[in-house]
Amino acid sequence: MISFENALELVSQLPREQQEMLIEIVKKRCVEVRRQEFLRECQEGLTEYRSGNLQPMTVEDVIAELDRYLEDSEDE
Repeated sequence: MISFENALELVSQLPREQQEMLIEIVKKRCVEVRRQEFLRECQEGLTEYRSGNLQPMTVEDVIAELDRYLEDSEDE
């Protein structure tokens, strides 16, 4: 496997146009990976909801729970 440093060195040897093309390709691939992760998480949440592991919540309850989660994560 190529090291990060070696990859940077190889990219720096490409012409500027190809470097820019590579940047766009990598960005698009990253977006697609994030999209797939989000889709998987949504499917998992829907499965949990349908199985009864999650209960419907009001927007206010969701925001309050999110606030508690964020406060707890700041304490760590």
